[in-house]
Amino acid sequence: MHYNFITIEGNIGAGKTTLAHLLSKHYNARLILEEFADNPFLPKFYENPGLYAFPLELFFMAERYKQLKDLIQQKDLFQNLTISDYLFTKCLLFAKVNLPEDEFRLYQRLFDIIQQQVIQPDIIIYLHSPVEKLQRNIKKRNRSYEQKIPDSYLLDIQETYTHYIKQHNIKTIIVDASNADFLGNEKHLKTIIKALENEYADGQYYLSLP
Repeated sequence: MHYNFITIEGNIGAGKTTLAHLLSKHYNARLILEEFADNPFLPKFYENPGLYAFPLELFFMAERYKQLKDLIQQKDLFQNLTISDYLFTKCLLFAKVNLPEDEFRLYQRLFDIIQQQVIQPDIIIYLHSPVEKLQRNIKKRNRSYEQKIPDSYLLDIQETYTHYIKQHNIKTIIVDASNADFLGNEKHLKTIIKALENEYADGQYYLSLP
């Protein structure tokens, strides 16, 4: 393995956590997962986005910062590889969609201060799925507060991610996850593993699943 820190990203319901679990098991890697269930503002946000978006995003940023700061401080001699199902910059991407302009400017100032203390991944695996597939996955995992997420919101998140992926400078494997089934189709997981074990120069690489 050429990397010490791999991050998996993508829209809501793209399969990030499933893939992170499988890769961490394959590589015996340390696993860092988004602790979304601990955010008390998440169900409230889906009921009233205008009222709860700012505390929602602040809580997520604080929790993600704590997790990634611990990663720097706690070196594990037996696990040289860490895999995460989120990128810290996700804070800013979701805030850009969810916050009004004045609140976003304040949030961005806080983000810029905190980001300097956070370790960046060596490579990102970005799972790109159409909204129809995302909605099916969201329905399947059956979190009550997610069941009314509109297509328009998922499209806004998708566009924000796409813009970020095009202009950032972290090595990225962009996966067409339209037919992804990492649990049910062993070839899909093997394709990701093979891609990770290839020697890539810096840049972006596009990957289709068989």
